[in-house]
Amino acid sequence: MEALVTSLGMVAFAEMGDKTQLLSFVLAARFRGQHWPIIVGILAATLFNHALAALAGDWVAHAVSPDVLRWVLGLSFLAFAVWALIPDTLDESERTVSKHGAFLTTLVMFFLAEMGDKTQLATIALGAKYASLAAVTAGTTLGMMAANIPAVLLGETLAKRFPLSKMRFVAAALFAIFGMLILLKINLGLGLGGM
Repeated sequence: MEALVTSLGMVAFAEMGDKTQLLSFVLAARFRGQHWPIIVGILAATLFNHALAALAGDWVAHAVSPDVLRWVLGLSFLAFAVWALIPDTLDESERTVSKHGAFLTTLVMFFLAEMGDKTQLATIALGAKYASLAAVTAGTTLGMMAANIPAVLLGETLAKRFPLSKMRFVAAALFAIFGMLILLKINLGLGLGGM
């Protein structure tokens, strides 16, 4: 349960203002009235991408000694904290939308946009930390959906009313706290620091 909740919270906050959330806005504007195909495309792309990332994290956890892994994970989460402070923008190539329909366009664009993104890398780190890859994948996917479904449904109205710039600071703080707990081997009864 801890892996699910931690993964969900970290990715939901990290996704605020992220390029894939901006992509959700763009797709909703391009495919007006086709919210469900976009949402299902996001879900499918995220499940596939994050399952692969969690598997990669699990492989790293088994291939690297626990002490080295603790340092790699701790420093990675601190790097994610810094990265979360940098506002994301969409490249011009990501703004163009194909004529293959809302679902297929979303599936392909979301999967590609997540490659090397901080939420994918966080999923790798979470997969290395927690034994339950299903819980990590479910949590990070739910976090992505929690951040992106409102973006699809509410579009620009949400962006004007929700302080996405402030959410970057919350995400950065969560990543920094998680990284420090791992590095200092602090366990708050939640298993957050026990590495």
